[in-house]
Amino acid sequence: MTLQLKVPNMACSACATTITKAVQAIDSASTVEADLKTKLVTIQTAKSESEVRKAIASAGYPTSQF
Repeated sequence: MTLQLKVPNMACSACATTITKAVQAIDSASTVEADLKTKLVTIQTAKSESEVRKAIASAGYPTSQF
């Protein structure tokens, strides 16, 4: 499944790395692409959207609706 999430607090490459690690902690096979300009994170994962949102929020980056 492909998810596109808006992460308003993502400001730098370290933020993107933290988000990537949070998602890969719950799904090691996932791929994460972060666009710092648009603050969009595109995630290929087998986990549900709610699980992914929870993992990202737990890392300190709550997601928002588009």
